Amino acid sequence: MTKFIFVTGGVVSSIGKGIVAASLGRLLKSREYSVSILKLDPYINIDPGTMSPFQHGEVFVTQDGAETDLDLGHYERFTDTSMSRLNCVTTGSIYQAVINKERRGDYNGGTVQVIPHITNEIKERILRVAKSTNPSVVITEIGGTVGDIESLPFLEAIRQFRKEVGRQNVLYMHVTLVPWIASAGEMKTKPTQHSVKELRSIGIQPDILVCRSDRPLPKGLKQKLSGFCDVPEECVITSQDAKSIYEVPLNLEREGMAEQVLNLLQMEQRKPDLTQWQTLVQRLHSPKHEVEIAIVGKYVQLSDAYLSVVEALNHAAISTYGKLRLRWINSEDLETEAPETYLKGVDGIVVPGGFGVRGVDGKIAAIKYARDRQIPFLGLCLGMQCSVIEWARHVGGLTGANSAEFDPYTIDPVINLLPEQQEVVDLGGTMRLGLYPCRVLPDTLAFKLYQEDVIYERHRHRYEFNNAYRDLLLKSGYMISGTSPDGRLVEIVELSKHPFFLACQFHPEFQSRPSSPHPLFKGFIQTAIALSTSTSNTPTPLEVS
Repeated sequence: MTKFIFVTGGVVSSIGKGIVAASLGRLLKSREYSVSILKLDPYINIDPGTMSPFQHGEVFVTQDGAETDLDLGHYERFTDTSMSRLNCVTTGSIYQAVINKERRGDYNGGTVQVIPHITNEIKERILRVAKSTNPSVVITEIGGTVGDIESLPFLEAIRQFRKEVGRQNVLYMHVTLVPWIASAGEMKTKPTQHSVKELRSIGIQPDILVCRSDRPLPKGLKQKLSGFCDVPEECVITSQDAKSIYEVPLNLEREGMAEQVLNLLQMEQRKPDLTQWQTLVQRLHSPKHEVEIAIVGKYVQLSDAYLSVVEALNHAAISTYGKLRLRWINSEDLETEAPETYLKGVDGIVVPGGFGVRGVDGKIAAIKYARDRQIPFLGLCLGMQCSVIEWARHVGGLTGANSAEFDPYTIDPVINLLPEQQEVVDLGGTMRLGLYPCRVLPDTLAFKLYQEDVIYERHRHRYEFNNAYRDLLLKSGYMISGTSPDGRLVEIVELSKHPFFLACQFHPEFQSRPSSPHPLFKGFIQTAIALSTSTSNTPTPLEVS
């Protein structure tokens, strides 16, 4: 039978529940247990698809086209397991489902209440994940902090869950903060005590405490927490601040987290195989080369807005023993000042996705700078659309070229809605979301990187390359190296007379993994390192298998 682990958080938000849940998933998978991870988010939005990246960070897209919380990206990267729309649940989606049932008469005229109707729907969503893939363990992260009003229905649901599926099949894990007070010269346990007290008042007794701190917890302090919180001392786990999130699974393994989890759930103890993960961290801390990459975007004030892009760059850098340095550039700044002011000296330029006209001309200026200066360039989604606009304006002779998204009245809409999309009123109906096939043309950079004729990548966009301009761009020197299988939709464009100039309509960052960097990011970083080392007269790095 599937076992269930519930991860809650206390004291402060952003304490790292998602990384703890993902790390536990990795530790269990290293013991050959199958894992699925579910996020219960307390906000009332149906999904984060319409939320500003400034508020919520990036929107992560699953293979089946769900727009989800960025924590699902951590889950996938740490466990090497693809998630689905079942793995992200919000308060909004729960209430929507319950109201739809009420309108259909499913409740036979009864009064619809938080208990039992909302809590039953939450429990059903958890069981649905278990039924869909039948994993050994389902790890469920509850968003927010214990004590938040909006989290109460989720906490009540998981309290009931243990009684319904059996005490031996459920484990509660609570992540809290143990701060160091400099003036007192000691770590304080009171915030954790109050958080556990709040959790117990709801009816949930944590089985394991994960204590976030900037230093190891002394044995005496663990004993104190054990006594006050009624948790065995061996189940008080230190989660010390780390230089990289990829160190966290190894740190938690040394603390014995997985061993305690298996004991409490009465599962077989198995020897872990973390060799691959240890190699990853070793490479991370022993770089032989340094590479500086500029990310030119409109949401750079919050790095989480481009979280998967950053992680994909990190995966590629680690695989080639490179140390990644990022230069964050607000694309709006490039609209008022020369690109060289911000981009001089970078080894590569990435223009990621986004929506809306703000900062687009700055992105176009950055792309022109990369093309003119022979700097490695990688464009993602909107980055590809901007690269097409840049080429049309400065090489193709279409000075008024634009996207119909930015200028509905442009005389040359090189990026436009497809003809069948023009009359769709619901904007969601025009979105391409999720996994789509792409045919890669031979004798291209894209084929050299992928080494496959057909690939599958995740999309999240509304506008497409306008085929009315395909011949013009091809004749002027642009190369289309990837299309939909029927050849109708343009997926990848590139320039042959350039060290590395490639842009794609999809989001390859969503499929990059620490153990298997995405080929587009890996090729981009390898080229950037090779060019930077050749100009500094240092050896070119060898590819690390």
